[in-house]
Amino acid sequence: MRFLPTLMSALLLCTASPTVRADSKAVPASAVAVQLSFAPIVKTTAPAVVNVYSKRKLVDDPSRNSFMQDPFFRRFFGDGGSFGRPRERVASSLGSGVIVDPNGLIVTNNHVIANATDVKVALADKREFEAKVLIADERTDLAVLKIDVPDEQLPALTLADSDALEVGDLVLAIGNPFGVGQTVTSGIISALARTRVGVSDYQFFIQTDAAINPGNSGGALVNMRGELVGINTAIFSRSGGSIGIGFAIPTNMVKTVVATAESGGAAIKRPWLGAELQDVSPDIATSLGMARPEGALIVSLHPESPLAKAGLKRGDIVLALEGKPVETAQELGYRAATTAIGATIIVEYQRKGDRKETQVTMIAAPETVRRDDTLIKGANPFAGATASNLSPAVADELGLPADVQGVVISKIDQGPAMRFFKRGDVVLEVNGAKLDSVDALNAALGEGSSLWRIAINRGGQVLKLAIGG
Repeated sequence: MRFLPTLMSALLLCTASPTVRADSKAVPASAVAVQLSFAPIVKTTAPAVVNVYSKRKLVDDPSRNSFMQDPFFRRFFGDGGSFGRPRERVASSLGSGVIVDPNGLIVTNNHVIANATDVKVALADKREFEAKVLIADERTDLAVLKIDVPDEQLPALTLADSDALEVGDLVLAIGNPFGVGQTVTSGIISALARTRVGVSDYQFFIQTDAAINPGNSGGALVNMRGELVGINTAIFSRSGGSIGIGFAIPTNMVKTVVATAESGGAAIKRPWLGAELQDVSPDIATSLGMARPEGALIVSLHPESPLAKAGLKRGDIVLALEGKPVETAQELGYRAATTAIGATIIVEYQRKGDRKETQVTMIAAPETVRRDDTLIKGANPFAGATASNLSPAVADELGLPADVQGVVISKIDQGPAMRFFKRGDVVLEVNGAKLDSVDALNAALGEGSSLWRIAINRGGQVLKLAIGG
């Protein structure tokens, strides 16, 4: 899977062609048919697609090279010599964005501007503006930028209902593939609800054969009415070029991110289900007497889960939300994520062969314990990391199971921690001491050691480390 830095947007209106028998081939029957064009749609949509340029500083630390860890080499080059001194360099990236509000609100992909120190936006008329990042959301791979355009209304695209898309619908993509300049490509919706793309936590992508290439990330996928239906995000390719398999984030997900930015929020508050879910396999469907595999099986529920409070139990199968069928666990996650916090929705489910329904009020993940974010300092392997107490809210932010408890590495800024740990690591034990809080971690580290024996849970696997002091 490859990401695309690009620029996309465009839609062209097509007039109906003369009637042709389904089993026949025919050349255009008139001069009018030959001249059919997407140009009218492109003219109205392309001005709302922009280029996004970002720069970020990278630090090369030669002291992290394996040979610099050898005391023999350190005797000659030293710890503070110029050879071992970190060197700073600047990396640039190019992507696309879509103006969604005439006052200068722009949507792009998070990976286009991730860790950027400088972000600029170039409009279709070649004017450039410094951009402020309002929201950068790694979980959806979406970001919202703002440029200041006093006393001016910019061209903006209307966000369509992406749930209304059907396979076979015509779409256009506008972007800046390979940095060659704004380009428009056409195609159809090849598939919906693609769930194994691996780009974001919410796997529910639109697939299109409209040519998307590197440089198109953050660009627009538009329908024949000139409305935005998706943000182009990734391609499947072994060569790096388009092979007709591109993926876009549906606008119904984009709407939730834009709404947060418009309300002044700096972080996205998502509805929380508080459940561990899995797909219904053919074997499970057969054992439960289902006609076919469908829905999301509830494996476990957090006590504070809104599903649990509405009466659902472990073993129930969620079949639909607000009348929209749920085929997989990932689709349920997407449907929930595009629902407003505080909204009451109808959930249809199966229990012991009977179809039932109930009302569920969506809530944000609760912070049941104080997170107590603490930057770890001192002579220990955790120095430079921020540790936090786990609650459903913290677990949801980090993409961890709802019921996980203890202390987690929520951020790593610098220092020794960068070598040993990752964001989301749950610290289980330090030198034999079981940990259940940040205070317990600080107490264990305060004792000092010449050998640190550490156990962590990373992605469901328990890893044991032995690190010299």
